[in-house]
Amino acid sequence: MKLLTDWGFSAESWQGQRGEYWFLMQVLLMLGFVLLPVYRLPGWNAGLNPPVVYGIWAMVAVLDIASIIFLVKGLLDLGQNLTPLPHPKDEGELVQSGIYGVVRHPIYTGVILIAIAWALSQLSLSHAIAAFVLFFFLDAKARKEEAWLSQKHPDYKDYQQRVKKFFPGIF
Repeated sequence: MKLLTDWGFSAESWQGQRGEYWFLMQVLLMLGFVLLPVYRLPGWNAGLNPPVVYGIWAMVAVLDIASIIFLVKGLLDLGQNLTPLPHPKDEGELVQSGIYGVVRHPIYTGVILIAIAWALSQLSLSHAIAAFVLFFFLDAKARKEEAWLSQKHPDYKDYQQRVKKFFPGIF
């Protein structure tokens, strides 16, 4: 239970003051993604040439490797500042180095990339749609998180100008 209290959870925390419902919704969306059945358009993967199949596999491998890098590096670089809640820890510091110098939300980036990789590997239309839903949800959660970070850290606005949210140089 110490880990949960270290992350900002408490008996009173489910009043939503630290974004507990954002976290709960994220868990439900990710669980739904895992349990979602694969739906392919009829004939979508019929007769794919081997170079196309190998190209898809290569893209999936690149996305998988990138997602692991973003996830692991994001967790390690955040260190003691880690919390699944969008509200920053009271004693937390603003991390702007390591992977956080490349994107502001590398853990979200890793989750998005792994979802896209899975949808692509399965050629699943249902998972492609779910990956977009997950992207838009994490974007909204990041906006809420950034509002709290801006209140807590006066230099956050400058950080937002320098570093993209999810994808280096793009978004």
